[in-house]
Amino acid sequence: MAEEYFFEPAQGHGLAHDPLNSIIAPRPIGWISSVSDAGLVNLAPYSFFNLFNYKPPIIGFASTGWKDSVQNIQQTGEFCWNLVNRRLVSAMNQTSASVAPDINEFTLAGLTMLPSRLIKAPQVAESPVRFECKLTQLFPLVTAQGEQVNTWMVLGEVIGVHIDVALLQDGVFDTLAADPVLRGGGPAEYFTLSAAQKFSLVRP
Repeated sequence: MAEEYFFEPAQGHGLAHDPLNSIIAPRPIGWISSVSDAGLVNLAPYSFFNLFNYKPPIIGFASTGWKDSVQNIQQTGEFCWNLVNRRLVSAMNQTSASVAPDINEFTLAGLTMLPSRLIKAPQVAESPVRFECKLTQLFPLVTAQGEQVNTWMVLGEVIGVHIDVALLQDGVFDTLAADPVLRGGGPAEYFTLSAAQKFSLVRP
């Protein structure tokens, strides 16, 4: 058996950087746009994001702390997910800045707000794939001892899907052509995909 490093997270990892988000990686980015009851627009990236159900399609993200996105979604029951590709990564990074609720991150990052068809939250016009979502659940995470953590899980049903037709090849979405950016670990690691990394595996 190979030599291993063991630690109990509650006691600290003892390393230069917490390895957990490097191990569970790379992860898709939850670039979430929302709007408050008062009409304040927010756009923010979340690295704890994924798809959790096919039918109906349900996606979700976790927010460390009660942030503007969570507040807006609680108020309106709606949000939009926008795919981050390599061309948009700089703008995405700009929207991660901590700014006042009345600061529009679309304007801050030089992005275009596109009206949604079914919800009030705007979309990132420059993004090639966008999901319009209705909130299904919003709840705090808890520890094994049942203590509430200041991290909020937001789940939403996808009720509208926008896809750039250039990414559809014979009716199949071309993941590589979309050039998604994925979040790694450490303070600043991101990944992209390449054809050399692709392989197929058919279930038995």
